[in-house]
Amino acid sequence: MLKTVKKLDPKKLEIVKTTLPIVQEHGEKITKQFYKRLFENHPELKNIFNMTHQITGHQPKALANAVYAAAANIEDMSAIMPALERIGQKHRSLQIKPEQYPIVGENLLGAIKEVLGDAATDEIIDAWADAYEVISDVFIRMENRLYKTAETQPGGWAGFKDFIIDRKVKESEVITSFYLKPKDGKELPQYIPGQYITVKIDIEKEKYTHLRQYSLSDRPGNDYYRISVKREDPKSEELPPGVVSTDLHELFNEGDILPISCPSGDFYLDMNSHSPVVLICGGVGITPLMSMLNTIIEKQPDRKVYFIHAVMNGKVQAFKDYLKQVAAKEPNVETYSIYSNPTDEDKKNKAFDKEGFITLEWLKEVLPNHDSQFYFCGPEPFMKVVNRALLDWGVPKEDIHYEFFGSFGDLEG
Repeated sequence: MLKTVKKLDPKKLEIVKTTLPIVQEHGEKITKQFYKRLFENHPELKNIFNMTHQITGHQPKALANAVYAAAANIEDMSAIMPALERIGQKHRSLQIKPEQYPIVGENLLGAIKEVLGDAATDEIIDAWADAYEVISDVFIRMENRLYKTAETQPGGWAGFKDFIIDRKVKESEVITSFYLKPKDGKELPQYIPGQYITVKIDIEKEKYTHLRQYSLSDRPGNDYYRISVKREDPKSEELPPGVVSTDLHELFNEGDILPISCPSGDFYLDMNSHSPVVLICGGVGITPLMSMLNTIIEKQPDRKVYFIHAVMNGKVQAFKDYLKQVAAKEPNVETYSIYSNPTDEDKKNKAFDKEGFITLEWLKEVLPNHDSQFYFCGPEPFMKVVNRALLDWGVPKEDIHYEFFGSFGDLEG
């Protein structure tokens, strides 16, 4: 159990519990005001935060849910440990440091005061200040452990390390793979298939550094790390979603340098299990599952694998030829492609196995039963559909694993 080391005074604990409903009610408004204050007072932190998520509203929602959940479980956070681990892994990959927590706390409390007005008395703000200190202590201790592990493992490093783009390979009309090798030529630390790295990108036309997480898309044990990046369509003049992915595609070439962090992440393949594996991906969500697939082929060739990739059509499907080769060569691997909007050429070449979308009925047709380990990744609406289908089928929650890039919580929330 994850017990907190610092404890709240019983009176302050009661105040926090009593005011939880109103904080939850105004949570997103509070966190939006928090980020406004934070970036006005500390613009240098724009070098860390994903500003696209500020525009879309994902980050304020995520923070609001995280603050509420942590405060609600402040006496013992074991019940939300998976979500805490996810946040801690991301903080480590972004190089969040202990000295930044007081800055966040000051601006968060200021935002609570601004939004709640006279309802946020000095006594209430004081209680929440102590609650924040307890919560931040949990994260700092967790992240210190993660930093130590990353830095002391064979080949590990602290902060960001320069990698050379050794190869740049176009996988589809929208996805390109980057093969990255350490500039210093030293060995690479191992990672668990499914994990990601953070890439630090300085772009001449941009004022601030951009940090982005990309799943590693090949198995561990190579002399390179591979990321496969989807080029997103810019939609905002201020900071369009996809500004980083577009620049990676257009401005970075073989021989260029990308600083990256040690691999992180709490979504990974259980290599101690020999149960059948079902890997379900939507679009670029294929990347962590490619790492899992290639690892199973290499390390557990007798393990049954069902690989299901849902995309719009063959033009945008990454690794489609490779998947066909794997299915033909590996007797224990079955692959399926689902196209929601196939082209005439796709239809002519019979390039896909199903037209439309993944449904529970279709899963029951291609899978012998639900006695498998299920891993899936893709856009949030896609994952909600898959998760609901698996639960309706009776798949135990402990056999359902997913990479969640949305707000704090699970796909049912």
